[in-house]
Amino acid sequence: MATVCIETIIDVPAQQVWDVVADVGAVHHRLLPARVAAARIEGDVRILTMPDGAQVRELILAVDHAIRRMAYAVIEGQRLPLTYHHAAFQVFEEGDRSRLVWLTDVLPHAMADVVKGRVERGIQEIKETLELSTAEQ
Repeated sequence: MATVCIETIIDVPAQQVWDVVADVGAVHHRLLPARVAAARIEGDVRILTMPDGAQVRELILAVDHAIRRMAYAVIEGQRLPLTYHHAAFQVFEEGDRSRLVWLTDVLPHAMADVVKGRVERGIQEIKETLELSTAEQ
């Protein structure tokens, strides 16, 4: 299994970043509004609707407030030819800023570079969204 680990420093306090990451049903408003058009929760499953109407189903595995970690697995609607896709976000304090780590495990191994590119773009969008929303407050 290949693991992709991408992290960034966000000029927002860790608790604020965690509040957004932990709000799994509002990813389309608070985390990735340009990438996700809608989200809804059905039990432990988050259904994401993309701007083109495609849907992705993710099993929410953990939302751990004590260690500021949220984990999920894509279970349906995968746009890439992956046989396994598990990911986790974790938020760490960096003074008055935060460090967001996005770990993604994927199979097949050969898809790691493709996934890495998407995660790199995604974490940059998250950083921009969070910093902009904080600046607007």
